[in-house]
Amino acid sequence: MTTLRSAPLDLPATVQWIEHHLDTPLSVEVIAEVAGLSPYHFSRLFSARMGRGVMAHVRGRRLVRAAQRLATDPELRLIDLAVDCGFDSQEAFTRAFSRTFGVAPGRFRRGFSVTPIEGQYPMTMPETDVTLTQLPELATLEAFTVAGPQRRFDEGNKAEIPQLWSQMMGALPFAGQAPEWTTYGVVWNVDRAEGHFDYLAGVGVADEATLPAGFSALRIPAGHYAVFRITLNGGPVHQQLKSAMARIWGELVPAAGLNVAGGQTSSAMTANSPQR
Repeated sequence: MTTLRSAPLDLPATVQWIEHHLDTPLSVEVIAEVAGLSPYHFSRLFSARMGRGVMAHVRGRRLVRAAQRLATDPELRLIDLAVDCGFDSQEAFTRAFSRTFGVAPGRFRRGFSVTPIEGQYPMTMPETDVTLTQLPELATLEAFTVAGPQRRFDEGNKAEIPQLWSQMMGALPFAGQAPEWTTYGVVWNVDRAEGHFDYLAGVGVADEATLPAGFSALRIPAGHYAVFRITLNGGPVHQQLKSAMARIWGELVPAAGLNVAGGQTSSAMTANSPQR
């Protein structure tokens, strides 16, 4: 019988083990047993360190390998590749591949290349060492409107949030955009039981602004907001922000005795200003 322990997770060794077993059936339970941890404890530690869930990492790494095989084997059938990656159908594989690389497998094979492929879903641990401080006073803001692309996310696809930021930044500037160029990541409609939430990457806009294609508008209510200043270290921005958000909600907000207000935008809202 396997003895489970509560020691820290040896993440580099676990990630390497996953990489060498992508062609075998994998589950959280199987990988947790290799790590010597309970599935629950392992899943929490892995997600906190890697910025994505265990099986989301496995799927992403399998898709990276699939892209590499497509680029080197012109005779490989997509249905065979889908099965090798653990998908039930070619259609499901195509949808997942397109979400990860921004293009369908067929077009990828015809010469579309992502450089580097590994950058789409890196195997290595993110650099997340950031300086994080809380401003001493709450900021009082009047109601305002933000606009940008939005989607509903869960544990399985939340690693795709950076795609919304790329889509948003590619549409800037546009008429009616707020002049200060502050950007916002807004989370709302959080279902903690199911692990679902809505996320919007956007900018402030005038109420009468004509929005770019694919943008939605969201009204942020007036309220008092805690402000946290994040000093980045020059590494991948998204992973550093995810690490900062985990510290803010897991450590700083509870330590400050703050309670999240109810309403449409009752979860996190972050703002980054390029001028600062």
